Amino acid sequence: MNEPVSQTPALELKNVTRVFHQAGVDLNVFHDISFRLAPGEIVALVGQSGAGKSSLLHIAGLLEAPTSGEVLIVGQAASRLSERERTTIRRETLGFVYQAHHLLPEFSALENVAMPRRIAGESARDAEGEAKRLLGEVGLSERLTHRPAQLSGGEQQRVAIARALGNAPRILLADEPTGNLDPQTADAVFNMLIALVRAEGLAALIATHNYALAQKMDRTLLLQDGVLAEQAG
Repeated sequence: MNEPVSQTPALELKNVTRVFHQAGVDLNVFHDISFRLAPGEIVALVGQSGAGKSSLLHIAGLLEAPTSGEVLIVGQAASRLSERERTTIRRETLGFVYQAHHLLPEFSALENVAMPRRIAGESARDAEGEAKRLLGEVGLSERLTHRPAQLSGGEQQRVAIARALGNAPRILLADEPTGNLDPQTADAVFNMLIALVRAEGLAALIATHNYALAQKMDRTLLLQDGVLAEQAG
């Protein structure tokens, strides 16, 4: 019997293992990882560089398949679905923010943010209306027509955050979203990200090496030596 929607985790990993095969040698990145991300919960994923945080986010976001174990997105077992089915889940349920903004340089901020909805088949008018709202939420109402090269690093990352929310996802996955910014800008952008995620009611898993930022989230998971553990506050 399915859990009630209110009790169903937004994201759940069950006994996930990831092994890379290189030059005849098995490299165990992580082993038997299980955790739940509740609706509306913001969780920090911390660990040293090379610990496997990005790989774990890729598996959670259905960009990589685990060697074993299962990924559930809002209760749906997803890691063994077809590529087309996984793409649909990513488009409709997941939002992604990376350390590099990955904005399309030939398009304006408004066009970059509207693009996910346009790809999903929404009219230009409706997609741009939602894009304007989101850019307003991140403080860029006056920069709609600016291309990425005309924006500061912090502004570019705010556009990337707005774009990640363009399709009204239920889960946000972010990989060092302020890692390329100076400390003052990073703090401002991160505070804006947390406020926006809470306002939109999203669940979020955010990888960061910055423990001061991690303390602003609901709880912290430490990935170390292939094992994921709750870190005491």
